[in-house]
Amino acid sequence: MARIAPVALPLRRCVLTAGAAISAMVMQPSFAEHHGIGTEQPFDFSALTIQEKIAQADTADPESSSQANLEAGADQDNTEDLAKEAQNPIASMISFPIQWNATPGTQWAPSSIDPSARDNRTQNVVNVQPVVPFKLSNDLTLVTRTIVPIVNQPWADGVDFTAIGDINPSVWLVPTLKGNLTIGLGPTLIIPSATDIRISSQRWSAGPSVVVVYSTGPWVLGGLANNVWSFSGRGAKDVNKLLIQPFLNYNMPKGWYITSSPVITNDWNADDGKGWMVPIGAGIGRVFKIGNQPVNASLSAYWNAVRPEIFGEKLQGEFTIRTQVQFLFPTGS
Repeated sequence: MARIAPVALPLRRCVLTAGAAISAMVMQPSFAEHHGIGTEQPFDFSALTIQEKIAQADTADPESSSQANLEAGADQDNTEDLAKEAQNPIASMISFPIQWNATPGTQWAPSSIDPSARDNRTQNVVNVQPVVPFKLSNDLTLVTRTIVPIVNQPWADGVDFTAIGDINPSVWLVPTLKGNLTIGLGPTLIIPSATDIRISSQRWSAGPSVVVVYSTGPWVLGGLANNVWSFSGRGAKDVNKLLIQPFLNYNMPKGWYITSSPVITNDWNADDGKGWMVPIGAGIGRVFKIGNQPVNASLSAYWNAVRPEIFGEKLQGEFTIRTQVQFLFPTGS
């Protein structure tokens, strides 16, 4: 029978706090009704609603337990080992990341819709994205990740609205492999659950997802990729979107690391192939402890070298600042 590692009290508090915050949110009034503006989603939000993850494979002997190594590293305040495990999106460790993406210089709509629109606004996306593994056997682990985006979106007349976006659960089956390679395969799903249709595709979408991780010494490299297609829902437009997230991570003493993890997306349905979003950048992070609680914190900056166009205009800002705090729970069995 599949079993889950017991969750420490701090995780329950994090989950309850996040749940209370999400439950307290209410849908903002629709400005579209007052301005005669269509409610079709003005941006491709997929680049901002994906978890920042840098991956690393287990470096232990194939007969040893990665979970046991995690516990030992945490008990001995070994932040270097804990940092490496924390960077693995398909590791056998419960984690609770909260990620904030801020994109200044955003324009809420094309000039053809609102001639007064300017690129002087900021789009904010906070992703609450718990990761929970289930050990199915000594040879196979099932890893789940659910992304709940909370979006603060610029809108008409200089007013912003805040709403929960479409929820994105993913599941990976991770076999135990020899050596420094880790692979996860499984489905990803987009649920049209947004509390405001202006940031929703209003379509159920699904597709395959793969994670590949390779580590050697302090270096970690690999990538995550998926493509989703719509198969049901009220939305008028079909969904066909690609996501590729290559990652490179260099670990240093005392839990510090340098990271680059751009999220590249493409809307295959965009006109003239202008649906690409290609960021370039890097950041720095560290794993440390607050009392007995291990925490992984990072700060990155990305230049959006290629941005999608809508009616001939690039609406998203040129730069995105990404901040993440990830609570780690390595105890378990």
